[in-house]
Amino acid sequence: MGERQDMIQTILRVMTSISPDGRGVDSALDPSAEQIRDMGGRAVEWIAAHHDSIRDLPISPRTSAAVLKELLTEPLPAEGRDFADLLRVFREVVVPGSRHNGHPRFFGYVSAPGSAVAAVADLLASTLNANVVAWRSAPAPTELEHVAIDWIKEALGCDPGAGGLFMSGGSMANFTALAAARHRHCGDAVATHGMAAHPAPLRVYASTETHHSIHKAAALLGIGRTNVREIPVDAHFRMDVDALVSAIAEDRAAGAEPFCVVANAGTVVTGAVDPLADIAVVAREHGLWMHVDACYGGFARLAPSARPLFDGLSEADSISLDPHKWLYLPADCGCLIYRDPEAARPAFSMDAHYTRVMETEPAEAFAFWDYGPDLSRRFRALKVWMTLAHAGSQTVSDAIESNLDCARHLAELVTDSVDFELLAPVELSIFCFRYLPPGARAGSRSQADEEHLDRLNERIMVTLQQAGSSYVSNATINGRFALRGCVVNYRTTRRDMQILLDDVRRAAAQAIEEMR
Repeated sequence: MGERQDMIQTILRVMTSISPDGRGVDSALDPSAEQIRDMGGRAVEWIAAHHDSIRDLPISPRTSAAVLKELLTEPLPAEGRDFADLLRVFREVVVPGSRHNGHPRFFGYVSAPGSAVAAVADLLASTLNANVVAWRSAPAPTELEHVAIDWIKEALGCDPGAGGLFMSGGSMANFTALAAARHRHCGDAVATHGMAAHPAPLRVYASTETHHSIHKAAALLGIGRTNVREIPVDAHFRMDVDALVSAIAEDRAAGAEPFCVVANAGTVVTGAVDPLADIAVVAREHGLWMHVDACYGGFARLAPSARPLFDGLSEADSISLDPHKWLYLPADCGCLIYRDPEAARPAFSMDAHYTRVMETEPAEAFAFWDYGPDLSRRFRALKVWMTLAHAGSQTVSDAIESNLDCARHLAELVTDSVDFELLAPVELSIFCFRYLPPGARAGSRSQADEEHLDRLNERIMVTLQQAGSSYVSNATINGRFALRGCVVNYRTTRRDMQILLDDVRRAAAQAIEEMR
């Protein structure tokens, strides 16, 4: 009897929520235009205030998992709540409990601040809710993605015949590039029967500074992490090309099959750019697929002072990028460019009756699933197109140039100081340095002295992050602990670099006192 009564109540609730024209009445899933305006207006007011005040916010939250759990945990609600109440939870709990990556002195990792126009574009894209899998699924969004990819190709100096697609991020772009490279080398046998069908181990070459996503991709593709051969680097952390050539010869003599070399256009630790043109020559001579991981640094080619570093980039077979880094977009938005898209297509193209293409016009028969692993795809292109169209490439170029200048300025301040030491050259906008207590710079240091400096700088980093004024991450440079920062924020100025060093000095004084 109770179940029947519940069913009757459910039916009545549904019936009374439907108007004669079939539209929901006061439905949370189908609000009126006025309700949407109210929700949107409240949200936009917060967005405007947030962008206006982000410089004054503490970067890191002073909270704990237990506190946040207490504030947020509740049973699955059977009845809905007013949007104003939900926005209050967002403002009073989620925002103060978040790290503010858009702050001009957030130098941790490689994290862009996002931009207002891209946030609006994300809202519009989510509202349209296009599934950009193929032209027939989303005609205009597909064409807009082609336009945005063409703009990126132009920024990188790629051949007009190149093509590409947007992805979730650089890790997926690197994975996809290695999948395409493997298929070109192995053909359908491995695609059909797995790596056991290939008679010899494959080799991927990458420098010791290469991002771990390459090793992860090798593991997931069945190539194996041990088959990613790490090539040593020079004093500027760039791949040693002579060592690459020697490694290829050694592997061939041992019966392995070299098939891919991964070059870096901005390493994750120091921002080094490998000698791309020289690596391209080696790749051509030995029949290797050349992939360039340009996720962090690739868009720095828009800055005149950095452009020569990217000579040879256009010769790569594939290039991975993260517009959600140096195009200042909010996550997520990765990108993969193929020099010859048709060379990559066989790795991903599969026929299924539910995806059969009926169109005869080539442009209208196009499907993104033929060039990558995803089927369902968000309309990421809108925020790329809208940001570049709204700001213009010159504004983006100027912002990147300013970021480069800030990092170089920090290097100058460190070099001219008595209490800091630069641990790696600044090539793009990543800087690695450490604090030196009084007397540490003079003379040689013992192993015990170096270990003490490592412990001290680690403590300084934690203290700095907790203080909330500046934020850096960490790196290991030639075995030593480094304070590492990356400037990819259009809000950052030279003054912020001086404030960072002052903040580090205060953190050092506190850390030294605590370690006594």
